[in-house]
Amino acid sequence: MTREIIAILRGITPDAAGDVCAALIEAGITKIEVPLNSPDPFDSIAQMLAVAGDRALVGAGTVLRVEDVARLSDLGAHMVVSPDTNPEVIQATKAAGMLSYPGVFTPTEAFSALRSGADGLKFFPAFKLGIDGYNGVKVVLPQDTRTYAVGGVGPANFADWQAAGITGFGIGSSLYKPGRSAPDVAARAVDMVAAYDQAFGA
Repeated sequence: MTREIIAILRGITPDAAGDVCAALIEAGITKIEVPLNSPDPFDSIAQMLAVAGDRALVGAGTVLRVEDVARLSDLGAHMVVSPDTNPEVIQATKAAGMLSYPGVFTPTEAFSALRSGADGLKFFPAFKLGIDGYNGVKVVLPQDTRTYAVGGVGPANFADWQAAGITGFGIGSSLYKPGRSAPDVAARAVDMVAAYDQAFGA
C-alpha cells in the first residue's frame, strides 16, 4: 500500500539527507520533499535520490520559480510541492514529467491549480482552514481530486481528516527538525505510519 504521507524535511543538510531518507523509506513513508529554503537543498535532493532509487518519490517543496523546476528535472526529481498556486510552475512541472502538488486555500486557487494540471492539491495551512472549511471547498471539486492537508495535522487528527475525505497529509516538524537523528526520525515515522494505517483501515 502506498501511504499518502509526504515527509517535509525543512532545514535538512546534505550530510544528513541520505540517512534520514533511508529511515523514512524503511518506516513506510515513500514521498519525501526538501523545501528549497533549506541549506543546499539541491545537494540534499541529489543525495536522497541516490538512496531512494525506485523505492520512493523524492522532490522539492517551497518551489516558487520555473527555473527551480528545470533544475529539479535535471536532477531526476519526481515531484514539485509549492505553498502557492502558480500556473507557470505547475505547467513547467508537468511538462518535465514530474508530479505537481501546489498549495491552495480557496476554491478559486483549487480550480486554477487543477486547470493547470496539478496532480493533487495541498491545502495549506490546514489548521486554519479546518475540516469544516475543507468540506466547504471539497464539495465543489471533481470527485477524483487528490487532496492533502498540510500544516497543523498529525496522528491525533488523521482519522477526522480521513472521515472528511482527505487523500493524505504533508508532515513537517513532527517528523523532522534540523539536528534530529535518523533513528529519531525513524521512530517518529513508524508511529506516524501506524496512526495513518489505523485511520485509513490499512
